[in-house]
Amino acid sequence: MKSATGGALGEWRRFGLLPVAAALGYASCVIHIYGLGVFIEPVARDFGWSRTQVAAGLTLSTIIQIFAAIPVGLAIDRFGPRVLALVGVPLACLAFANISTANGDTGNWYLLWVVMSLSSLPIQATVWASAVASRFAASRGLALAVTLCGASVALIVFPWLGAKLIQGYGWRQAMRIEALIWGCIAFPVVYFLFRGAQDRQKGQPKTAKASSAVLTGLSLSEGLKTSTFWRLFVVAILLTFGTIGLNVHFPLVLKGFGYSSIDAAGLASLIGWFSIPGRLATGMMLDRFRASLVGAVAFLLPATAAVLLLYGGGTALSVGLAAAMIGFTLGAEVDVLVFLTTRYFGLRSFGALYGGILAALSVGTAFGPLAAARVFDLSGSYDGFLGATVAMMVISSLTLASLPKPQPELYEGAADAGI
Repeated sequence: MKSATGGALGEWRRFGLLPVAAALGYASCVIHIYGLGVFIEPVARDFGWSRTQVAAGLTLSTIIQIFAAIPVGLAIDRFGPRVLALVGVPLACLAFANISTANGDTGNWYLLWVVMSLSSLPIQATVWASAVASRFAASRGLALAVTLCGASVALIVFPWLGAKLIQGYGWRQAMRIEALIWGCIAFPVVYFLFRGAQDRQKGQPKTAKASSAVLTGLSLSEGLKTSTFWRLFVVAILLTFGTIGLNVHFPLVLKGFGYSSIDAAGLASLIGWFSIPGRLATGMMLDRFRASLVGAVAFLLPATAAVLLLYGGGTALSVGLAAAMIGFTLGAEVDVLVFLTTRYFGLRSFGALYGGILAALSVGTAFGPLAAARVFDLSGSYDGFLGATVAMMVISSLTLASLPKPQPELYEGAADAGI
């Protein structure tokens, strides 16, 4: 497909820095998710809490996102992504720093996480994806992949940076410094380089709506009436339920094989590293092949990983391959679902419709790790959860493979037309 911007090369010439800016912005909205892990132990030690009590704040934060995803998407469709990004990046960094003021009372802890959740809502994945999708058509898959690499960057940078800062300054100061460092990196880049086709240009009248000339597709009500939306909704829940549960508990699964904490953490880090090539490779394939089939193949990888963990004997080779497969799919999952949303529904109500898919992703993220923990508490093993993951991934793959071909009129020409 050749867009109004002159094909893939023309899109990257004109808007090549936009996905990079969006990636840094996207990393800002997950600073509390990927950055929390290294803080759990020192917080629990200081307050005399269990690790479950500390992590419950993140679960509460994710549940809030479930109910706010569609309203935030509607706001993107109405006001454009730029204004939400400029407000949300500094708010999220301030809210993360604010967690350091916790006083040891559980009610206070949960309140701080409510503030964290509300502050990060304006910069959830929908914001960054909507702007990039509006500028790229011929190379939309790769552009979205670069954008969503922000999560991979966060997975690699925030735990390392947090651990180094905790070692030197303690966990409270570490949270504040980490938030300040990231805010100083991300906000200027977003301010100067982040603008979608929906956003009013400098000097353009406030009454002008750039999106009306370039964004086509289904309305929110039309999209919700399709079976395709609800199939994607179910896929999103099953996918994140299994993969996030596997990701969070992966080091504990390895410790069950007799690995030390350090060795388990080293093998688990492969998930983060492989998520980057997973995103980029998936993005390029989405631009060249039928997206639903690309997703169907990619979503079988966690099933294979679970089988390796069940029957591979816990060897370094088997668990390393499992980590690589989980990482590859973690790098592909959001890319595939974002891309399919633009293909099946267009960009007219992308924010709201993808907000619904994001709510489903949040359900899986909130409850998958809890389910894995419950299975272990009841049985003393993760085998039951691993078996369930195989089933969920197979169902997700078959559901994607069964999707019809999208209608070209919903997405062709939907990218920026010179605005």
